[in-house]
Amino acid sequence: MLGEWARALRRAARFIVHDPALLTAHLLLGVLVFLAVFGPVFWTIDPDAADLNISLQPPSWAHPMGTDSLGRDVFARFNEGARISLLIGAIVVVAGALLGGAIGVLAGAFGGWKDNSLMRVMDSLLAFPPLILAMAVTVGLGVGLKTATLGVILTTVPYYARLCRSDVLRVRSLSFVEAANALGARRGWIMLRHIVPHLTSTLLIQSAAVFGYAILSIAALGFVGLGAQVPTPEWGSMITDGLNNVLTGGWWIGVFPGIGVLMAVTAASIIADRARDIFDPRGEHVRF
Repeated sequence: MLGEWARALRRAARFIVHDPALLTAHLLLGVLVFLAVFGPVFWTIDPDAADLNISLQPPSWAHPMGTDSLGRDVFARFNEGARISLLIGAIVVVAGALLGGAIGVLAGAFGGWKDNSLMRVMDSLLAFPPLILAMAVTVGLGVGLKTATLGVILTTVPYYARLCRSDVLRVRSLSFVEAANALGARRGWIMLRHIVPHLTSTLLIQSAAVFGYAILSIAALGFVGLGAQVPTPEWGSMITDGLNNVLTGGWWIGVFPGIGVLMAVTAASIIADRARDIFDPRGEHVRF
């Protein structure tokens, strides 16, 4: 198992070095991570500090991304928005993988009425467009960033569950699993020792795609006013704020957060596509 992981990592390193698109994606994501983690260290301006004397100033050395209608520094708010978006993206990926993966493993391993019951619940969630379902959950639980995150997590669970279930059914039919069953190994041991490790590549590929989807969805919910609320500097709400000033010439307020969303989603999409080539060269998995 460790030898397979070592080979996969070496193959991934070769892909990154020799693939310009993948290298660019890692650089874009690295820039956003750097700004999210170290931005407040070297740019100490309070993102919520308002000063009407400097409102709607264009990008300059003093304010690299300009200021908004309240005189708040857009660059400081951009860095804070990167931290929020990347953190929520990571939370959605981990929570969706844990919940969906557990449901998929249980459904595929036990089969019968348990499998049918769990998959019918997943099908009922898949019947709704993901963003509409996330909006419904957010409105039902109360508008805010936390409930928006819960809504986005819920929309990712069925995709993880379906993918993991199909992989479990495939691995169950392999000879080494049948041999373990013939030797009298317990079902729980077979699941943990022989089946779950083979789901890693599926989860990695899906997680890369879900990361970009989560950032885009949170920005979309913030854009329509269902996500982060004032004065939280989330990218979607910043874009909405920018729309109110774009006709008066304040283009920078919404453009820079939009570029941040574009960078994150593009990087995640490229990494997901290349992860499919690295970890699943047969191309059997369907991405989000």
